[in-house]
Amino acid sequence: MHGLLKLLLLCLLGCCTSAAAKPQIAIIIDDIGYQRSDLDMVRLPYPLTIAILPFTPYGQQSAQLAYSQRKDVMLHMPMQASNGKALGPGGLTRDMTQAEFTHQLSLALQDIPYAIGVNNHMGSLLTELDQPMAWLMQYLHQRQLFFVDSLTTVQSRARHQARQHGVTSLSRHVFLDNDVSEEALQQQFDQLLRIARQHNKAIAIGHPYPETYHFLQQQLAKLPELGIELVPISAFLPKEHRVIAAGYTAPAVAALE
Repeated sequence: MHGLLKLLLLCLLGCCTSAAAKPQIAIIIDDIGYQRSDLDMVRLPYPLTIAILPFTPYGQQSAQLAYSQRKDVMLHMPMQASNGKALGPGGLTRDMTQAEFTHQLSLALQDIPYAIGVNNHMGSLLTELDQPMAWLMQYLHQRQLFFVDSLTTVQSRARHQARQHGVTSLSRHVFLDNDVSEEALQQQFDQLLRIARQHNKAIAIGHPYPETYHFLQQQLAKLPELGIELVPISAFLPKEHRVIAAGYTAPAVAALE
């Protein structure tokens, strides 16, 4: 009898270990806020992470909707690009003083309720510069917010400055929809799954394009049979980080390497 009980306990332990080891992916949907149709992406019944541009017509409504559905909300902060492309309202640029930089960042965070972290919109110029990235991380450290580097440049200094200032930081692995053809979307999605299987975790960034919406609507339903779990970005934070936004605190789990 004791032997049978021991075998049962070992089987249960094996099942739990197997479940815990299931590869995980997080998908951040950037550029939310300009179009009413963005709300359709927010409504998808999956734990997507919603990254919202500040000072946009549907930004606050998107944040409220995402929060009501227990989705992670992030501020998608416009940052200066090397190609000179217009940032839209609220952008951070290299010619700002620290006071101007911090004030603009503060206003943007006030505009997006429930934001628990920040990622960069564009930023191929600004994220290469140590000084503005140091200012950013100083502020995020004070606010207990994390940073996800969209990696719009391989020369990004964001991760280095995050470490210097004790800020939790993660990095994007895959852009899903630089090309929105079905073939290209599938290739990028497959790459995301390969990375997750190799490293247990992977992060993708997508956008509220109609093609991306319909692709995710179809593909996310298939993840359980593929042995992959979709999780909010907060699931990839180190356990010592506590997600804080709008008066609530929630524990996070293991860090992403």
